[in-house]
Amino acid sequence: MSELVPMAIKGLMLDPVSNSPIVVLKDAAEKCFLPIWVGIFEANAIALQLENITTPRPMTHDLLRNAIKELDAHVSRVVINDLRDSTFFAQIGLVIGDRTLELDARPSDAIALALRVAAPIFVAQAVLDQAQTISPELEADQEEKMKKWFDNMENEDFGKYKM
Repeated sequence: MSELVPMAIKGLMLDPVSNSPIVVLKDAAEKCFLPIWVGIFEANAIALQLENITTPRPMTHDLLRNAIKELDAHVSRVVINDLRDSTFFAQIGLVIGDRTLELDARPSDAIALALRVAAPIFVAQAVLDQAQTISPELEADQEEKMKKWFDNMENEDFGKYKM
């Protein structure tokens, strides 16, 4: 596997072109931003945790967190490890006793779980290199506008994510 780059969530937003939810990851220096288009339900799961909103009943990612805890296991890390045909792939590192498992996951689910268990999020450098040329269904001029838009974003641009 290529070098892993530690990332954090910059925020959730709506794509101004397609109106689809995007989770934006950033490196520590905020020089590299990785937008990942996600579904509305996955965005909601991430938004609930980012905004510290508790639900009356456990959501799917809360259930998974609770099951992991009850099994005396812990999530060691989440890695966005591949990009194929404009689709990101992730793995969840799960430690149970002296065993380490790598579970395949959608990045949105892996990120939602990482937020709930305070696990670090990484992106493979090879994915970052490849993703620089990936923009879902954008024309060349729109892609350039999106790149400039991400480069010029400030923290206040993200604000509260509204569904």
